Formats: sequence, C-alpha cells, structure tokens
Amino acid sequence: MALLQLAAPCLMGLEGLCADELKRQDIEKVRAENGRVLFEGDWSTIARANLCSRYAERVRILLGEFPVYSPEDLFQGVSKIPWEDFIGSHDAFPVKGHSIGSKMSSVPACQKLIKKAAANRLGRHYGVSWLEESGSLHQIEFLILKNQCSILLDTSGAGLHKRGYRANATTAPIKETLAAAMAELSRVRPFSTVIDPFCGSGTILIESALKALHIAPGLKRSFAAEQWGGIPAKVWREERDRALSQIDNDAAFQAYGYDIDPEAVALTLENARKAGVEKRIHAEQRDIRDFDTTPDRAAVITNPPYGERLLDMEQARELYRIMGETFTARQGWSYSVISPDDGFEMAFGRPADKRRKLYNGMIKCQLYMYFRNASAGGR
Repeated sequence: MALLQLAAPCLMGLEGLCADELKRQDIEKVRAENGRVLFEGDWSTIARANLCSRYAERVRILLGEFPVYSPEDLFQGVSKIPWEDFIGSHDAFPVKGHSIGSKMSSVPACQKLIKKAAANRLGRHYGVSWLEESGSLHQIEFLILKNQCSILLDTSGAGLHKRGYRANATTAPIKETLAAAMAELSRVRPFSTVIDPFCGSGTILIESALKALHIAPGLKRSFAAEQWGGIPAKVWREERDRALSQIDNDAAFQAYGYDIDPEAVALTLENARKAGVEKRIHAEQRDIRDFDTTPDRAAVITNPPYGERLLDMEQARELYRIMGETFTARQGWSYSVISPDDGFEMAFGRPADKRRKLYNGMIKCQLYMYFRNASAGGR
C-alpha cells in the first residue's frame, strides 16, 4: 500500500518530545508543528504509534487538506478523498470537528456537508443508496482554520492518555501524557529512583515506571482501528509482540509515593496494580513536612495542589515554602515541580535551574526544575 500521511495531536509544549519519540520507533518523515506531529507510514506504523506513544493524544490519518471558502469547496474537496480505501459498506462514519476564523463558520453545516459528500462517494462505490453504518467506527474529524480545511480519520478511539489503569482518580489529576513528559524531562532512566510527595492517583509514579521499564503505554487497551476490516489482525499482533519484547524487567527502577490522604495512597497502589507495575511502586500516608531525603539519589517529580485545587492561593504558596525548605540541593537529587503560579519561585525560595512551559489541560504551567549539585544519576 502507499504510505499514509499521519498526524498525532499533542499537548502544547510536547511537540518535540512526541516527534523524537516517533523517530526512535523507526517512523519516517517526522516533523513537529504547533500542537501536532506529522509523519508517514503504513498500517504497522499506525499500530506502533498507538501502542507506543507516551505523548501523543491520538493517531489520525490525514486524508486531505484544501482551501475552503464556500459550501461547494468543502463538498468537492471531501468528495475527492478515497473513502472506500478505509470505510467498508457497513461501517459507521460519524463526523465531528471545528471551524476557527473561517468563512465556513457553522460546525453543524460543515458536518452535514462532509457526511453527505463521503456518503455519496461510498454509495456509488458500493452500489447502494443507503449505508446502514452498523459496523466498526471510523470517526471522521475536520478542522477548518483560516479557510484551510484538514480532513482526518481517527484510529485511536479513546484518547491515548487513557492507558487503561486509571478508571478512578483523585481531584484534578494530571493527564497521563503530561506526567510521561515530566518523567522524560526529569531524565527518568531504568536505574532511577522517583519520588512523588503528592502522589494523588499515582499517575506520575506509574508513567515513570512505564518509561523506565520500556513498557508501551497502550499495551493494556484497545484502539478503534483494531476493529477495521481493512487492517489485518496480524499487524496488531506483531506490533504488540514487538512492544512486549522491549520490556526491561531487569531494570532497577523504584518509585515512592506519599500523600496526606489515605484514600489517595490506596488509589495509587490500586492503579499501579492495574498498570502492572505494583512491584516497583511503594506508597504510604505522609505529610510533606516529613519528607525524607535518605536515598543516595532520587528524582522528585510532583504536581502539588495549587490554587485552582485548594481554592486558596495563600495555602498553595505556604505549601511551596515548605517544599523549598524540604527539597534541599544535594548531589544525586533533582526536583521537578509543575505549577501554574508565576510566584512559585519566590514562594519556594530560590529560582529554578531550568523552566519548561507546559499545559495541564487548558492551564498554562511551568515545570520548575532544580538539579544544581545533582549528578547524572539524579538527572
């Protein structure tokens, strides 16, 4: 088959990480853009990206891009796409999308036009006047941005941040893809010790463990394209076998989580069990004031409660002050703290050695990284 044009949307700030990760998976012609990464590949590439990407939110097939200034432009552009190469005569193909700063501003009108154009072409190809749409889901997505239309087909189903281990979560949990990025930026390795003193649902600890042990994040879930008739089942089997063969069970990695809430501790342990990393993760109830720096080296990675969650910025900054006193600069240790508070460093008591702008959902944050006096083991 001809190579497909593929697109992986990601959180703002993670484009470079996502692109580098895809390149390490032997995926070709990777290039990062704002909010997404483009690349090329076949069915195996789609399976590999879905199974193995820690930072992408989805994997989509980019079917076409063209200018749109009128309903006719949209209809004709969609009609030229070879829908029959992807959608069977019984498959479902709902349409959803967005229009931003464009002449075609009505999303419902665009949905109807795209649906009609795709249905007309499919009907002609299969020689039917009615498509029952009782088969597997092929979600069509569109984005019309400043009169430029992109038509895509989602292969993931549920967002890739839904790894399958976190059915339950504490209040305001960090997104799995962001937690994975924090682990990467904190240079978590197979030999690392990771500590999260505000472990909540255990997401940072679990994502750190998955990374350290080279466990593909999508191994415990399914994807929409697995049900597509056009993709041989052996493609998914082979890519799962490939991912399983890369797991490093001999890694020395260990993680420790603490939280003042006993329910959060129990949830961390339960989620670690679901993720298959329960032997690597230890959690107990503990106040931040009792933080212990006994290990010779460790990477502290955490998402502490902040104003939006505490509903009191003064409480949050008092917490930052305590952290600043507790997180002492020490060889072999590093600290990575994500916060949306521009006053974090002042409250913490010292400027970060490095900062990285990230987004926790729609909230703009900074990852404040402290590693001065840390050896390579902590970084």
